[in-house]
Amino acid sequence: MSSKMHSGSKSVGIESGALEGSIASATRGLLGYRQPDGHWVFELEADCTIPAEYVLLRHYLGEPRDAALEAKIANYLRRVQGAHGGWALVHDGDFDMSASVKAYFALKMIGDSIDAPHMGRAREAIRSRGGAIHSNVFTRFMLSMFGVLTWRSVPVLPVEIMLLPMWSPFHLNKISYWARTTIVPLMVLAALKPRAKNVSGVGIDELFLQKPHSIGMTAKAPHQSAGWFYLFRGLDAILRTIEPLFPKKLRARAIDAAVAFVEERLNGEDGLGAIYPPMANTVMMYEVLGKPADYPPRAITRRGIDKLLVIGEHEAYCQPCVSPVWDTALTCHALIEAGSEAALSPAKQGLDWLKPKQVLDLKGDWAVKRPEVRPGGWAFQYNNAHYPDLDDTAVVVMAMDRARRASHDPEYDVAIARGREWIEGMQSTDGGWAAFDVDNLEYYLNNIPFSDHGALLDPPTEDVTARCVSMLAQLGETMETSKAVAAGVDYLRRTQLAEGSWYGRWGLNYIYGTWSVLCALNAAGVDHQDPTIRKAVDWLLSIQNEDGGWGEDAVSYRLDYRGFEGAPTTASQTAWALLGLMAAGEVGHPAVARGVEYLIATQTEKGLWDEQRYTATGFPRVFYLRYHGYPKFFPLWALARYRNLRNTNSKAVGVGM
Repeated sequence: MSSKMHSGSKSVGIESGALEGSIASATRGLLGYRQPDGHWVFELEADCTIPAEYVLLRHYLGEPRDAALEAKIANYLRRVQGAHGGWALVHDGDFDMSASVKAYFALKMIGDSIDAPHMGRAREAIRSRGGAIHSNVFTRFMLSMFGVLTWRSVPVLPVEIMLLPMWSPFHLNKISYWARTTIVPLMVLAALKPRAKNVSGVGIDELFLQKPHSIGMTAKAPHQSAGWFYLFRGLDAILRTIEPLFPKKLRARAIDAAVAFVEERLNGEDGLGAIYPPMANTVMMYEVLGKPADYPPRAITRRGIDKLLVIGEHEAYCQPCVSPVWDTALTCHALIEAGSEAALSPAKQGLDWLKPKQVLDLKGDWAVKRPEVRPGGWAFQYNNAHYPDLDDTAVVVMAMDRARRASHDPEYDVAIARGREWIEGMQSTDGGWAAFDVDNLEYYLNNIPFSDHGALLDPPTEDVTARCVSMLAQLGETMETSKAVAAGVDYLRRTQLAEGSWYGRWGLNYIYGTWSVLCALNAAGVDHQDPTIRKAVDWLLSIQNEDGGWGEDAVSYRLDYRGFEGAPTTASQTAWALLGLMAAGEVGHPAVARGVEYLIATQTEKGLWDEQRYTATGFPRVFYLRYHGYPKFFPLWALARYRNLRNTNSKAVGVGM
């Protein structure tokens, strides 16, 4: 798009030619990543645990050695080792015990000598912090299957849970989708207690300060309440005593029920839940049940795991899942905002790719709580029909609605209507929305010994609620006309922190939450002078970095949050802060100009931005994500929004995000 079109803009400091050039360059850079059929999918990187687990899975199964692949994974694991000698959950993060134990075990399994300097440093880092006894429950299950620990070190997970009625205190439908899909095949493993093939016989006893086989159950995690925890610990002890006495027929029936649950949701090569842990557990489940490697459900799931690999020239790693729907929908928003002919046509093709991905015929697990609601959502991955999510659905619907406004073409009308109907039907009773489920509020379950990660549930959150409010408001609903919008806005007002920010469950962290909510309040028609919005704007302005950008550390998820945890600037967090401020009517604020200048100044020759830091969240305090697409589409979106607002008289953002 030529800069002449916007030569009349009168903003201070930023020359419109430079801004136009930056937008055009970012658009070209983003289009360079388009897949042949018109969608986008960027790498989705977590910490070292998934690649380490991938290596250990191969050795567990006794698969033929792939030395070239293992060497590349080893290069990756060595590169991401921290200065503290162990491994972190985020770039430059603190030592994490479970990640370090798994990475060390995988490197030793690949063949790294325990006398190598990096292995010595890792061992010292682990032992100096009390040793591998401090590993989390998931790591202990793996170590038990390898015979490093005994099954006494993990909670009893009776597969008979499959047969419990819905009124029982623990039921599969009372935990989140990711916990549900992970736990079902794991219960079969816990019942049959298999042993890894581990042909090379590698162990890691040297990481413990005591005899590994003497180790009992995990200690109470910081998020757990002592009363609940010790009650559940007592139940665990009773179960451990009586489990061997369970009738064999009952156990067989429960295992059959677990296998049936898995097989109904196998999802082809996309796998159970379309995420790595359930897929790996599924393959191991079939193995312990005596199904050979070529048994179709096992073989298809195993192939699906290999599709998660990212293999480069020197390094390789395994992704926790893939994010094509999310990446494509957000890219379409950025391109629609950019608005040039070069951007709009590919955005349209992206939306056309998304349209048939809508789940219209299958009622997933969510329907247990909302049986009367028709399906209509989108999943995050290529295929995951049992588990569509509300965040993706809201973002896709808003992008389709923007395209519809521009073209006046009814082709997305049905998709938009069904997405909206599903989201309205999925509102929780407190007015908020969760990612996958409704009213998943059984907080006591985070105190069971298995939930030392504190991520067993999927309750409503500020960011997803904001997205759903944004979508309904963009489609014309108001607080006066829609009970859902009114309840959603009320939820958002209630959840604002005293400092002015909102929590970000799926993005890091308060910057992400605050951006999301400011977009929603603006779309819902809350006055920009409303104290809620003013407080949020003041907070965003107060945390701007010296260089004009914004950054926030993963430490902000600590249980005793005491206020903003600053970090070096990232392009994606800067873009969120800018989009939030602009949604609140602050396009003319000098802080916004400084943020825009920062993005223009740090753009690479390819038109994009480099970002090593992790800015997204799988599970707070446990599992973080680095979306390789975030520094590619969010900065373009912010720059184009800035230009568009500068060139209109209204200065108001007229869409939901």
